[in-house]
Amino acid sequence: MKQIGILGVPMDLGAGRRGVDMGPSAIRYGRLHQGLEALGHKVFDLGDVDVPVAESITEQGQRAGFAYLEPIRKACQDTMDALLELPENVFPVVLGGDHSVAIGSVAGASKRRRIGVIWVDAHADFNTPQTSPSGNIHGMPLATLCGLGDLKLVNLGWEGAKVKPEDVVLIGIRSLDPGEVGLLRERGMTVYTMKEIDRIGIPRVAEETVEKLKGLPKVHVSLDADVLDPEIAPGVGTPVPGGLTYREAHLLMELFSDAGIATSLDLVEVNPILDRENRTARIMVELASSLLGKKIY
Repeated sequence: MKQIGILGVPMDLGAGRRGVDMGPSAIRYGRLHQGLEALGHKVFDLGDVDVPVAESITEQGQRAGFAYLEPIRKACQDTMDALLELPENVFPVVLGGDHSVAIGSVAGASKRRRIGVIWVDAHADFNTPQTSPSGNIHGMPLATLCGLGDLKLVNLGWEGAKVKPEDVVLIGIRSLDPGEVGLLRERGMTVYTMKEIDRIGIPRVAEETVEKLKGLPKVHVSLDADVLDPEIAPGVGTPVPGGLTYREAHLLMELFSDAGIATSLDLVEVNPILDRENRTARIMVELASSLLGKKIY
């Protein structure tokens, strides 16, 4: 049994498409709390971080391609602070919102210790203000966590990178910007693209990931709904064809659960506006349950 703390971050300021700010509500409506309690966990909900809607922000802070930099920084700061205040034995589950919330969730979940990150996503989110074609911050959080980008975000909470590149594994990648490719190669990041997953299979990907990160005191799973194929998960911020199947995603979470490696979790980029009968949110709840101990038998 775990003690699980749920925190919502209803933010879509980092994305180019509106709607993922409703993701936390959709995931809660998908019975996340009840599903985790049914597994025997003690679950409590911390409510939501206060995030302004875009229409209420008169000064967007456009600088070097950045939009809404200051409100995003503040939301990430509040997310980090909320997680740092949790007792050590609480497993945090952060509900996004766009993936820029991970700048705060990973920092907070680390408890200022070394942390590994399993980035399960169609995108690497490894852009900087210089490489990003769009300037959207939700395409930059992993680079920011590794110490690249605007210092207001890089130095959130304390100065410098929050994650070492060698402590990161990316899984499900199938859409990269040219600048990201160079940065990922320069830093020797471990990346399992969909091609690699097709070639070697989920069991080997999970085994190698666990072997790489198992010695770290903390391991954070950051799960973006768009890692799933849009045919099964249509309600996502930035859909990309050719993603993980339902069973591949569950197997990945089940194998991480068997290894007992995860100490915190993000569920991000659910967009109810584009969803069908809350299907994507329900699948994210099911995946969270698989990571936190639900078994077929």
